[in-house]
Amino acid sequence: MRDAVIVEAVRTPTGKGKPGGVLHGEHPVDLLARTLGALVERTKVDPALIDDVVGGCVSQVGDQSLNTIRNAVLAAGFPESVPAMTVDRQCGSSQQAVHIAAQGVMSGAYDVVVACGVESMSRVPMGSSVLPGSDPFGPKLGKRYPDGLVGQGISAELIAARWKISRTEQDAFALLSHQRAASAWERGEFDREVAWSGMPDETVRPATTAEALAGLKPAYYDPRMEERFPEISWTVSAGNTSPLSDGAAALLIMGADVAERLGLRPRARFRAFAVAGDDPLFMLTAIMPATEKVLSKAGLGVDDIDLFEVNEAFASVVLAWQSETGVDIDKLNVRGGAIAIGHPLGGSGARIMTTLLHNLEDRGARYGLQTMCEAGGMANATVIERL
Repeated sequence: MRDAVIVEAVRTPTGKGKPGGVLHGEHPVDLLARTLGALVERTKVDPALIDDVVGGCVSQVGDQSLNTIRNAVLAAGFPESVPAMTVDRQCGSSQQAVHIAAQGVMSGAYDVVVACGVESMSRVPMGSSVLPGSDPFGPKLGKRYPDGLVGQGISAELIAARWKISRTEQDAFALLSHQRAASAWERGEFDREVAWSGMPDETVRPATTAEALAGLKPAYYDPRMEERFPEISWTVSAGNTSPLSDGAAALLIMGADVAERLGLRPRARFRAFAVAGDDPLFMLTAIMPATEKVLSKAGLGVDDIDLFEVNEAFASVVLAWQSETGVDIDKLNVRGGAIAIGHPLGGSGARIMTTLLHNLEDRGARYGLQTMCEAGGMANATVIERL
């Protein structure tokens, strides 16, 4: 089977996902269009050669409705012949887009394809696609889970309780995320991957402290849940959770043979892909079976992986994953993660892959593994190899 390779990856800086954030004034279609433009400008690839553009977006309503990715392709000035589709696997949408793109290349369905993602949470708030009075679950699912499913914040609390992860541990991890991201920006380590010159991630808080984080109230306390889940200690706060964010990212993926023909340098190849499901009540734990699954498919062990990127939707989720895998913290989210950098839902998978690629290159490392928890109890996992 032919190799699928990454030849370029770019992202926007992350903006605060609220009115007044640095990216709030930019329509999500235009935000992604600028990113796509930066991608082809860097590679000088003729956009007419692109067989498809596959992108993630979670809240597909309002400014993000009617196939946002196709709209961005046209807004970027690509030829009308270039098709596009918008993927929804919740927070893992653009990582799934990367899978679809790379697997299409490996199968021969594509020669050149873009995988991308975008989310403007300041313009389209999380949950906007659930219309008032609607029921996204339906009666049959309700019968399967008669006690009801819960929101992600409660799931993060359940994970903290099951894995005995304290508030102090979660806050310490959050602080490390901000310190690493701030340090990476100071050293210029994000300069190559961010297409907006001179604009850092707005969500990084270099001055935050353990005391400041400890002073934040539990973000998801719900007295109705106390009787149902007496084990919860209410340790999840806004400080140890990813912030609402705006952002976009894009990767140019093609066959290794095509890259050679076009005179482009393959920077990494895809080794393995996995997607997994788990208990939708705990919702965010599928990263554990997904990691095991993708390592098995790659023929590798945990110790073979040089760098790990695990989406920091909640500190408790990443710490539970670390507890199960035994991964050294020095290999995990080494330039910070979503708690600091932000989590623009549909754009996060592509953003993290972009960061992982540059991390591998800058450290001269070989293998990287990325995984993300997703609503509904799912996760994607990917292993790439630097070339």
